[in-house]
Amino acid sequence: RALKNNVLRSMSAIAFVAVFAFDIPFPYVVLAAGLVGYIGGRVAPAKFKVGGHHAVEKSFGPALIDDATPTPEHALFKWSRFGLFVVAGLGLWMGAIGLLIARYGWEGTFTQMGWFFTKAALLTFGGAYAVLPYVYQGAVEQYQWLAPTQMIDGLALGETTPGPLIMVVAFVGFVGGWSKAVAGSLLIGGALGAAVATFFTFLPSFLFILVGGPLVETTHNDITFTSPLTGITAAIVGVIFNLAVFFSWHVLWPNGFGGDFEWVSAAISVAGLIALFRYKVGVIPLIGCCGIAGLLHTLLKTFL
Repeated sequence: RALKNNVLRSMSAIAFVAVFAFDIPFPYVVLAAGLVGYIGGRVAPAKFKVGGHHAVEKSFGPALIDDATPTPEHALFKWSRFGLFVVAGLGLWMGAIGLLIARYGWEGTFTQMGWFFTKAALLTFGGAYAVLPYVYQGAVEQYQWLAPTQMIDGLALGETTPGPLIMVVAFVGFVGGWSKAVAGSLLIGGALGAAVATFFTFLPSFLFILVGGPLVETTHNDITFTSPLTGITAAIVGVIFNLAVFFSWHVLWPNGFGGDFEWVSAAISVAGLIALFRYKVGVIPLIGCCGIAGLLHTLLKTFL
């Protein structure tokens, strides 16, 4: 639905190749897509125009709040309110990161967690599925807070909920605080790590909503503002496809391509795909059934 023409489809394909084949950092992909979208909105605005969704077959009438609803007073953009929220948000962030630096130093585990998850939160274009590979890259490869297999478990845990990002970052923070033993007690270290990861992920997100929401309301149908977001959306589709490939790779070949192929995992995946698309099985019962199948497979391998 997001890739309405060949230009956007090409941007999505290029983003996938950039991340998967050339390991280009996710922030650069977002910035490049936004720049291409901005230029494209001026050169070929029809290709980056928002809208054009297919008409729905059934109408449920107007929503309580829809596109025709006047913007309420609290959602109107005001520079005074903008400045207040920015100062408050930056003050909270600087105070929290300052406390971590004073207690653990800049290179401390909790301080680096705060800095890393701040950057991750600022890049959540497209939601969790776009930024999770970036979290994996930082948490596993750069900081080594947890092992690759632990990260896959965290990703699977996150997929059991409607909002996977916060589940994953809390999991990463807990395991990182536990494994680095920075607070003496492993349990306290894990709890502090989860709290740090959660706080520094949520704070920029709330700031985005409070500061950016009223600003976005003033840009409806303005190609200058919408075309960069259209370009970013197209690139995010490619990044999300990269996450699907990433999942497939680590689930079907957990020990690398030189290891054994997980035929049972592949069978569960195919069965789930058929149940979802052919028989329209609900997502929640599907996740439950697949989880039970995986548990039974593990128990059989353990006791047989």
